[in-house]
Amino acid sequence: MRFAAATLVAATLLALPGCGGDGDDSDQAVGPDGSPAEIPDDADPGEVPGNADPADVRVIDAWVSALAGGDVDAAAHYFAIPSIAENGPLLVRIESLETARQFNRSLPCGAELIGAETAGDFTTATFRLTERPGPGTCGSGTGETAATAFVIEDGKIVEWRRVDLADEPSEPGEAA
Repeated sequence: MRFAAATLVAATLLALPGCGGDGDDSDQAVGPDGSPAEIPDDADPGEVPGNADPADVRVIDAWVSALAGGDVDAAAHYFAIPSIAENGPLLVRIESLETARQFNRSLPCGAELIGAETAGDFTTATFRLTERPGPGTCGSGTGETAATAFVIEDGKIVEWRRVDLADEPSEPGEAA
């Protein structure tokens, strides 16, 4: 039953691109004024604790900053077309810029990047959740932490997967 519900939600999300999309599937990130945005080369990923690849940190921080500022369109442009996003039981196949917008719009919280670790192809980012402009509310999640595992290729998010912090391995000597 749970799988069927997740499939129905995913199908609904994938049907949304036909409604109100502008047809622009460009991979170029855009700034608040609609002009092309660049990920700053001088951004200091060293300010984010962890061993993460600095280029990945720049992409993740630019994405989460756009989302936290309520700029769903700019946040969507950080996703590769195609890409995937897995948020709990829901797997969204992002096949268009409009699907990327819908996915980003579905996230009720903004966030601040507070740590990042790279292992293999994945960079797992830890965030402190915040309210953000736009529909919905972060509610009781505000101030909590959340983690997402990213695969970044050519400056774009190819995979976005929510990580359950309870599944994170404990430090040696800690009780699980």
